[in-house]
Amino acid sequence: MESALDYHSARALLQWQVELGVTESIGDAPVNRYALQATPPKAKAEQAPAVLKPKEVDPVEQAQKAARAATGLASLRAALEGFEHCALKKGARNLVFSDGQAGARVMIIGEAPGREEDRAGTPFAGPSLGLLDKMLAAIDLSRDKNVYLTCALPWRPPQNQELQPADIAMMVPFLQRHVELAEPEFLLLMGNAACQAVLGKRGINRLRGEWQQVWGKAVLPMLPPDRLLGQPQGKRQAWADLLSLKARLVAVT
Repeated sequence: MESALDYHSARALLQWQVELGVTESIGDAPVNRYALQATPPKAKAEQAPAVLKPKEVDPVEQAQKAARAATGLASLRAALEGFEHCALKKGARNLVFSDGQAGARVMIIGEAPGREEDRAGTPFAGPSLGLLDKMLAAIDLSRDKNVYLTCALPWRPPQNQELQPADIAMMVPFLQRHVELAEPEFLLLMGNAACQAVLGKRGINRLRGEWQQVWGKAVLPMLPPDRLLGQPQGKRQAWADLLSLKARLVAVT
């Protein structure tokens, strides 16, 4: 269809619109500007690729798995040496694992290693070991024949600081497996750390001298030798506990 306007008329109308300030042409269909969105839609931000967070490791669960996998004392020691979740290991010189005769009827669990034990790599080193040997000899026991020693924790805490419950909980599976593999009849818990690890409670002055049953073993808390060195008045209590142990050894043959 031909336009109703001739060339000159259309040109004049266009020029008039330009003078009025028109900057864009009018579409064929009317547009209601009031009905349009008040603000332009925001551009979608590019979604960053999802980053998978590493699964948190439960140190106690890892300790349980490593301990259960140990089939003998040598493999248990290797499992402890390869365990990297305990911060105490980083500040210790040596792993303190055991001393004495594995398979003995009596197994002694001492406190966490101190400076002497850390240097020697064995439980009850230095003056404490000398006193312990005398205590054991008094009831015909010795590390060379019929006693097995270990510590509640295998690494020395920095500056002998107070043990954290998390560190003890992390090492309990290894300690329990140690007892299972050593197969003693009687456990002596010398000190608060040993009582907390095995009995789940502290207070050696209150607990000592009372036999208990834990992990299928007869358990007796006792004052540790290093305590006796500083508090000689406790030797009478220690002697009473040793006599109680001797009576059990004689009664159960």
